Order: sequence, then structure tokens, then C-alpha cells
Amino acid sequence: MKTTATKQDKVLAALQNGEELTAKQIRSRYNVGNVRATVSALRMKGFPIYLNKRASVFEGVKTTYAKYRIGTPSRAVIAAGYKALASAAA
Repeated sequence: MKTTATKQDKVLAALQNGEELTAKQIRSRYNVGNVRATVSALRMKGFPIYLNKRASVFEGVKTTYAKYRIGTPSRAVIAAGYKALASAAA
């Protein structure tokens, strides 16, 4: 049986391969209608996806943009996850 990768699977694979993607890139490459919802769903599955803001200057004009990437969660984030699990089990 042939399985088809979902849009979430494709976005996740790109991020895990080290790509940093803007919302516009995710929308156009993977035909994702709601990028924030897709990223949020992946985060809820436990993937540490971060949104980093960047700035660039071209011919004296400063522009800002944001890119999604996979990262390493901080100790505080891991601790908060364990605390949430412990309170849910109690």
C-alpha cells in the first residue's frame, strides 16, 4: 500500500533537513493554507519549532522577516513539559 505524505509531514521533513522557511515559502512550496495552524500542530506533537526574526539591509532599505526552524528546546521548556505531564497524571 502506498502512503502519501501529508502537508505537515512535508514541512516537518524540510525543517528536519535543516531548512529555514518563511511562512510564504511554506504556503507556496507545500500548498499550506494556514501556516500558523500547521506549525502549531507540529509543536503539539512535540517538535521544537522556533520562529526567528531576521533583518536585512539592501540598498539602504531595512526589511524584516521571520523564518521557522527546528531547534533544541531549553531546559526550562523541558522542565515545563514534565511539570505539565506530572500535573495531568495527578
